[in-house]
Amino acid sequence: MNHPYRLLTASAAIALASTLIASAASGPAAADSASKPPVLTGQAAFTDAAHEAPGIRRHLTVADLPEPMPEQSVDNGPTVVPRPANAWPIAPKGFKVELYSAGLDNPRLIRFAPNGDLFVSESGTGKIKIFRGVDANGNPKQVSVFATDLHQPFGIAFYPLGPNPKWVYIGDTDEIVRFPYHNGDLTTTGPQQHIADLPGGGKLRGGGHWTRDLAFTLDGSKLLTSVGSHSNVDDADTHPEEFHRADVLEFTPDGKFVEVYAWGIRNCVGEAINPITGQLWCSTNERDVLGNNLVPDYITHVQEHGFYGWPWWYMGVGGGHQDPRHVGKHPELAGKVITPDILLGPHFASLEMTFYEGSQFPAEFKGDGFACEHGSWNRAQRAGYEVIRLPMHDGHATGEYEDFLTGFTVGAGDGDVWGRPVGVAVAPDGSLFVSDDGSKSIWHVIYTGK
Repeated sequence: MNHPYRLLTASAAIALASTLIASAASGPAAADSASKPPVLTGQAAFTDAAHEAPGIRRHLTVADLPEPMPEQSVDNGPTVVPRPANAWPIAPKGFKVELYSAGLDNPRLIRFAPNGDLFVSESGTGKIKIFRGVDANGNPKQVSVFATDLHQPFGIAFYPLGPNPKWVYIGDTDEIVRFPYHNGDLTTTGPQQHIADLPGGGKLRGGGHWTRDLAFTLDGSKLLTSVGSHSNVDDADTHPEEFHRADVLEFTPDGKFVEVYAWGIRNCVGEAINPITGQLWCSTNERDVLGNNLVPDYITHVQEHGFYGWPWWYMGVGGGHQDPRHVGKHPELAGKVITPDILLGPHFASLEMTFYEGSQFPAEFKGDGFACEHGSWNRAQRAGYEVIRLPMHDGHATGEYEDFLTGFTVGAGDGDVWGRPVGVAVAPDGSLFVSDDGSKSIWHVIYTGK
């Protein structure tokens, strides 16, 4: 696709946000308090990249979902272009965005070690890299390759929890491995240990969703591993390749399989433990080819033994909506479909998420979540391509989400794409880091108050 570079500048984004928020405030979606941002609800909550700007909040519910319209389905994957010279991520007022590192090779999930080193999965090259510190120019003080020869590494977890881990666990596409680790290690100090086999992903290892994230429960007793589906909507009863996929699997820290922790989650890409409630949370890619505004991606706490619908059903209150490609199958599951906490835009491709426990950002951010939206391919109007904020209250979602970091597309949101957010992590100083496999960069978001 050939589109002119009609960039949404920071001033234009602020103007767009002001217009949309003013519109929301004059309608039924107005906030109850002047101190809270107005929220776009109902059909106004469906969005696209042309209408994303920092500060806009949206709240989708099951009642807002349209009927399936597969005739709307399109293959509208993005053309990724080099970042134009005047393009930059757009943050809310009071925040500054710096380019921390560029020229990476497929940077994906990122996590901070207890000592403050940033671990980065370069999934395409099979490497884990470490980025240490921030110099006077805003770049890393030191970069090291921690491990190589991995199989599409993604998830990273440190164990035991606390300030002095002994291991770093890596979620490869077909296994969980771990390396000996002590604070400050820049390279491996011992051979990798195989912990557990996982259903394979990737083109060379069985196909389907290939990312595998890892999270330890707060008491350290459970290792929870996300495994995405092999397909968009294949019947898991008749497709053996879907065994133990579209699930969260529970292992012991030593790699013994315990049980399916939760199921029917098509692709739980990002996992995070809520520090207030101790619950597992999941950032999920839902199914495609049912229409522009169906089925919403979602972010939710994950109930142990809970069923989230895939492939036969999707979210519903008191009974799910049946996928028209599976009419008549598993009626006994209709009333067991759990409605997620936060419905996102359909086809957003929600990836890594985290909870904000820092103190650099304003106090109202404490306990909120952040998530990266990689961007759509199965939607006529591009959607996603941003980092969103997830408002929380005492560890529980309000159901809303807020545009936080935007500006990764060129044109009016329907043109080419220069950035695709993947990973998000909170630094020890409370600033935010975001990996972007479109521009092959890591961005640093700092609150200045200016």
